[in-house]
Amino acid sequence: MGTLDKAGLEAMVEEATVDAYGEDEQRTGLLTMLEQYLDLPFTTTVLGVEVTVRGVDLTPDGRIVGN
Repeated sequence: MGTLDKAGLEAMVEEATVDAYGEDEQRTGLLTMLEQYLDLPFTTTVLGVEVTVRGVDLTPDGRIVGN
């Protein structure tokens, strides 16, 4: 998958959360879609530093993070 525009991203989020009840299920749906479609690992730049993202995870407080 390449770069998404805003409309493409919104459509992806809608697809991931359409059958979800509440924020926890929405978060889990989005995480599942990211795990399924992200081409891992990938390299990107965060705050001017090149990083390699090897996976995504859900923290105990409910945040989706790259690792």
